[in-house]
Amino acid sequence: MARPSLPLSTQAGTLAAISAASLFVGYYLGKLYGGTSVKGKEKVSEEPKETLAENDEEVDSEEEEESLADGDLSAIKPGFLEPCKMVFVVRTDLGMTPGKIAAQCGHATLACYKTLVKKNPGLVSHWERTGQAKIALKGTSEDQLIELEAIAKSLNLCARSIHDAGHTQVEAGTRTVLAIGPAPVPLVNEVTGKLRLL
Repeated sequence: MARPSLPLSTQAGTLAAISAASLFVGYYLGKLYGGTSVKGKEKVSEEPKETLAENDEEVDSEEEEESLADGDLSAIKPGFLEPCKMVFVVRTDLGMTPGKIAAQCGHATLACYKTLVKKNPGLVSHWERTGQAKIALKGTSEDQLIELEAIAKSLNLCARSIHDAGHTQVEAGTRTVLAIGPAPVPLVNEVTGKLRLL
């Protein structure tokens, strides 16, 4: 039995709807994964590390001579729906108040965000679309933060230590918080998976 054919106007409308949907999905996936245009933008907009935090009150490890070099921050590519997170390792040995901790975590968020927007914008966009998870963890000492930062950077993760300006509760230059990420959850857990929640 032959199927009745649809009127030409209905066929054209269906084709137009499918074309529009395909265009939208293609555009979205292109924005998600960036393609070669992201690499081109990275090379053009790359700035020396010294200029990234010039106007910040807090000084992060980018400006210090003893800071560790970053790995290949553009190497982290999460899967399409893979969850990502940023973690903050907060030194509990300093006795900072909750407000002080919140401020230090805010500085840490911006330090990682500003770096990755330049080095891996696709990862930042993915993290933003998947909920921007941020987890605060307990750190016990400055030495622990330095060790975790080195491990994170060896895995090509963005890791930034925050050094306080010394205006309120701790001495100037005190390393207060280490931010790691954003990055895929399993990769971040390789560095901080054994730490307890703050």
